[in-house]
Amino acid sequence: MSAPAKDPLSGHPGHLDEHQTQTLADFRKILSEEGLIPADLDEAIKKIGYNRFDDATLLRFLRARKFDIPKAKLMWENNEKWRKDFGTDEIALNGFDYPEAAAVDQYYPQFYHKTDKEGRPVYIEQLGKIDINALYKLTTQERQLKHLVDGYERFLSHYLPASSEVVGHKVETSCTILDLNNAGISTFYKVKDYVSAASTIGQNNYPETMGFMFIINAPYLFSTVWGLVKPWLDEATQRKIHILGKGYKTELLNYIDAANLPKNLGGTCECPGGCSLSDAGPWHNQVTLKNGDGAVAPAA
Repeated sequence: MSAPAKDPLSGHPGHLDEHQTQTLADFRKILSEEGLIPADLDEAIKKIGYNRFDDATLLRFLRARKFDIPKAKLMWENNEKWRKDFGTDEIALNGFDYPEAAAVDQYYPQFYHKTDKEGRPVYIEQLGKIDINALYKLTTQERQLKHLVDGYERFLSHYLPASSEVVGHKVETSCTILDLNNAGISTFYKVKDYVSAASTIGQNNYPETMGFMFIINAPYLFSTVWGLVKPWLDEATQRKIHILGKGYKTELLNYIDAANLPKNLGGTCECPGGCSLSDAGPWHNQVTLKNGDGAVAPAA
């Protein structure tokens, strides 16, 4: 007799076995006793505008450390320190003023655009359009990272809840497309410091938020670049990455409806003013009302 199939959502809300349920309870108790979860949750939630102390968030940290409480606790402690040092709660509540967003978009497009067939927000990044000299006349790496964190916070507070409501089930991750069209080896060396810093923030402070990543238009000798990038990623993240070449469209359309994919990536969508600045998706009105613009950054 064959063994029963493993639940692909094991460790997620509503899909916990007895051990995972107890581990979650123990984890919350330890964090609360050590002051790593505020005693007054209502007040803490008001300070950032959403609940980042719920079971779903704690489970993300537990899954990232394979339900090992000491390791998950250390990860949580480090995250709390980082949030304080970086000013993340302030960004979560008030957003990050990034008036250069439209200009930066010309040289390094990074944007969310609608959802995939599972209801996940689609995040698109086009490295092949990077002009590093023009980019850093407009902004700095520090401001890019602040903008990145603003995007993660919006993703958690607005994008995921809005997407979940539309599809009728809890959505916890994104679907990422990394477009390398016209990106040469030199491109990666120019942005490696930013990409490394961004990857560190994603994995350490927003774990288990990436569902799939499709690397499309992977150029010749991409294996060299992948050898540089791969050490920045944990094993779980590496397994979520699909590397595709120029003939990516058929595979991509298995996951994303053509109407939800920009035309320049093989879909049919042509948002007024351009897809990269449209903030198109079920979250649009919520985000623009709160923040005044829709430009965001990736979930890792």
